[in-house]
Amino acid sequence: MKVAVLAPVAWRTPPRHYGPWEQVASNITEGLVKLGIDVTLFATGDSVTSGKLFSICDAGYEEDRTQDAKVLECMHISNLVERAGDFDIIHNNFDFLPLTYSALVKTPFITTIHGFSSPRIIPVYKKYNAKGHYVSISNADRSPELKYLATVYNGLNIKHFEFNDKPRDYLLYFGRIHPDKGTAEAIAIAKKSKRKLLIAGLVQDHTYFKEKIEPELNSTIVYVGNAEPNQRNELLKNAYALLHPINFDEPFGMSVAEAMLCGTPVIAFNRGSMPELILHEKTGFLVNNIDKAVEAVENIKLIKRKDCHAWASTRFSAEKMVDGYLKLYKKILAK
Repeated sequence: MKVAVLAPVAWRTPPRHYGPWEQVASNITEGLVKLGIDVTLFATGDSVTSGKLFSICDAGYEEDRTQDAKVLECMHISNLVERAGDFDIIHNNFDFLPLTYSALVKTPFITTIHGFSSPRIIPVYKKYNAKGHYVSISNADRSPELKYLATVYNGLNIKHFEFNDKPRDYLLYFGRIHPDKGTAEAIAIAKKSKRKLLIAGLVQDHTYFKEKIEPELNSTIVYVGNAEPNQRNELLKNAYALLHPINFDEPFGMSVAEAMLCGTPVIAFNRGSMPELILHEKTGFLVNNIDKAVEAVENIKLIKRKDCHAWASTRFSAEKMVDGYLKLYKKILAK
């Protein structure tokens, strides 16, 4: 079987800092290669893979702003589609745009829908419902207008996350600095809990950061920047709990699974995929507001960190994800 994995070209695959879609594309690629599958990754030229690599740019457009994002995206997708005949199946991790090429080639596309940036993109998915082979990353993140092959949860390389049963006393916010992700709410929870909060993540909304986050920073509310993988592991494994007070229906939430792999329980607002990721009162708490989150902080002592690690290891491993996709490849090719 020859598989093409199409990653985005915003960031390197795997990402140096932020880049969840790139990270999943990398984990799929590396997992398939380990199983002896012939895999070609289509990503930025500085990407790192044990498979073959094809690229049309040296770096992603978010890391080299001299490039035009749309131009890169069109060239990137066409670079794969013009070679479509070399592959048995194309695994699209690059949203809806590649689907507009899919009817022009015989090689089947399987598309992981990593979320909907807007309801306005759904018509593209609807157009290719009959041959799109769609996979959701949680049951919560499904459009009733689309046909799905399956749900395959995002999988992580367990070896990259170190279990720790003796955390420090700080709370952690780990994610994009954006109103959707609830950075300000995390600060409110920490202040009411009278605990230190470390904030790590890409500043995506600079106005929000300037107006809502920066004025709150002090010796107990600390922004540590956009964490690299090694720093991420240290932050997650030593946290008393991860705060994830989202204000939108999040499709998955990589940091939630990453925290639990380290043994760190998660306190999340009960929206989107959170009930699929977190076992309430077993690996964390699902709450509906700031006050309930503060109560949950007091009850974190009831959570066994080994239960968090065990749950995440069995449910969100790269091996489980890759096995799920490989079964879907075979099902598609058997038609």
